[in-house]
Amino acid sequence: MASSKNSTPYYVNYGFQHGERHHTHGASSPPNHHHHPPHLPHYTPQPINTHLNSAAAHLPPAHLPPSQNQKGSSKKKCCIIASSVIVVLVLLAVVAVLIWYFLAYNCGIACENRGQCTSSGKWCDGVKDCQNGEDEAQCFRLYGQNFILQAYSPKSKSWISVCSERWNDNLGRVTCEQIGYSRGTYYTSGRIQSQSSSYMKLHTGSSPSYPIQNQLVSSSSCPGSEVVTLRCIACGSRTVRSGVRIVGGQTANRGAWPWQVSLQARFQHLCGGSIITPEWIVTAAHCVAELSDPSEWTVFAGYLTQSEMNSQPGNRVQRIITHNFDSETKNNDIALMKLMRPLTMSDTVRPVCLPNAGLNFAAPRKCWISGWGATVSQGQSSEALMEAQISLIDRSVCNGPQVYNGEITDTMICAGELKGGVDSCQGDSGGPLVTEQGSVWWLVGDTSWGYGCAQRNSPGVYGNVTYFLNWIYEQMQKY
Repeated sequence: MASSKNSTPYYVNYGFQHGERHHTHGASSPPNHHHHPPHLPHYTPQPINTHLNSAAAHLPPAHLPPSQNQKGSSKKKCCIIASSVIVVLVLLAVVAVLIWYFLAYNCGIACENRGQCTSSGKWCDGVKDCQNGEDEAQCFRLYGQNFILQAYSPKSKSWISVCSERWNDNLGRVTCEQIGYSRGTYYTSGRIQSQSSSYMKLHTGSSPSYPIQNQLVSSSSCPGSEVVTLRCIACGSRTVRSGVRIVGGQTANRGAWPWQVSLQARFQHLCGGSIITPEWIVTAAHCVAELSDPSEWTVFAGYLTQSEMNSQPGNRVQRIITHNFDSETKNNDIALMKLMRPLTMSDTVRPVCLPNAGLNFAAPRKCWISGWGATVSQGQSSEALMEAQISLIDRSVCNGPQVYNGEITDTMICAGELKGGVDSCQGDSGGPLVTEQGSVWWLVGDTSWGYGCAQRNSPGVYGNVTYFLNWIYEQMQKY
């Protein structure tokens, strides 16, 4: 967390990325090119017999000696064979291109295993058509602030709410596990009225077994028009509120941000992260780009100060999974850590909610950031957890010539104050950007990069968690 006081550009460290405002391209010496003569075959001149009789020398081609006729015939045959081979190769290439085109544009949906695909009508039909089963992996989603359960219909190729008729907690647990959560974190199932014109209904005799989508049928009616709401984990709540808004940030109260963790390596705080389940932490990919060995990292949850953490063992990391992060453009700056042992939930250790489909977090929505990052640019990490309120900034504004000039992509969210004064800083990277809606706290972004700290026209840039939602669930399913 940083204010603009004495703020100057700073250099990259593990805690926070930045870019230089102007990229200079100095003149460079042209590469040295050394001439290498081509490796052509060398032919030795053969002596010519000049003592042929004049008659032989003037014979027409048809009357040449047999050896010369045979040579001409062999040469002609070789040319024909070579031409035939070339024609066959060209035809094979054309066929290959046509097959590729058909698979890429007409097969429906490509499987994870390249070269394999399945028609969209078989996606989420309860039968694994892809080798790795990904066609049956993302068949349920939670929608809106009420956590409405929706299933993908291969028939209509759309997401449809699930009717609450015959629904129970056992079905809820299995569905949450299919989404990517553990059965052990299951919270509750409920029902809410819907104005839908179509539903997915459980057929008679449905049982809580895989796959749930195989037990659903499309229907135009639902008793009471009540659909399922599903909470796979008790997330997004806290018992302590944040303090009064102070420009530039302030020390947080204990338990105000129970999902905030400190990620430490080599006995020092390097980045922040967010608890999304007792086993999973969301952070930034650039935090682990040069420290990808899980054994080097320790996660501290539920603490307010770094002094407290110094005397505690923390939680070891089992696995680190990074997205396809691009260090040049800073696209896809998100990573997941899976802990060796699940965290114990308490008033100071709780998960934040992943954003459901249909939630539209748009500018100028108020959000909060938190972390142990530097309070001034190029400064030391903060001893206590800091917090600050900032606003989302429209992507078109952030891409303006006076701000980031087109650098903000769909994988990013811009937030802060264009006038400067409050921002994330070194050491805050990977930490949460959260907002409250419907009495629930949602993870909007992970702290990614920026120019300096709290400078004018240089707001913070965050990984867009909504953009990465499917990827997050896929990793939770796999591991």
